[in-house]
Amino acid sequence: MIEPFSQVVTQPKLLKSAALAYIGDAVYEVYIRSYLLGKGEVKPHQLHKQATRYVSAKAQATAVRSLLEQQEIDEDEQGVVRRGRNSKMGAVPKNTDIQTYRYGTAFEALVGYLYLSGNQERLNAIVDKSIKIIEQSEGGK
Repeated sequence: MIEPFSQVVTQPKLLKSAALAYIGDAVYEVYIRSYLLGKGEVKPHQLHKQATRYVSAKAQATAVRSLLEQQEIDEDEQGVVRRGRNSKMGAVPKNTDIQTYRYGTAFEALVGYLYLSGNQERLNAIVDKSIKIIEQSEGGK
């Protein structure tokens, strides 16, 4: 879906987890927006409202925890998730607790790592599974 710009980042595993989360946040947002457009959402306000269901720290934390429980994440990816979860945090948003925020950051770091690694197939699979997990956690909304 999104072609990686891996010419600049040859070893994404060596990046700080905050940097991986930074790019992962942007990549995941584009995936979600594309997904919603594909479902027929076209009004900007509705797109934003729907997107927040998927890109919130709570939704991302739910997705990554479920992926870990289901053993959908390989050993290298688990290392990225651990680093993302344990990275030093700046200010935590007021609308979520620290654990949820940490797991949300871990999810974004994983997406960033897969994107910068150029592993498009794996990135697509993780995002697709995450969307399904989030939708199921909301009771199929």
